Amino acid sequence: MATETIYVELLDEGVDVWRPVDAGPLGEGRYQLLAPADYDPETETWALLPGTVVRREVRRLGGGPVFIAVEDRP
Repeated sequence: MATETIYVELLDEGVDVWRPVDAGPLGEGRYQLLAPADYDPETETWALLPGTVVRREVRRLGGGPVFIAVEDRP
């Protein structure tokens, strides 16, 4: 399956931190976040957990525009 990179906000970091995450396209603008091999919920608190179905929005982060994960609301 082809994946795309979507950034997920990390919580409790003291500054804004966004982690690049692979996401599988589900169609109709929806994606499922995939857990990376090094995912450890004891060391990172994701705003949206692996397995969550999200939509993506463009946001300007340090290096330019990227896709960020936002909650998929009906």
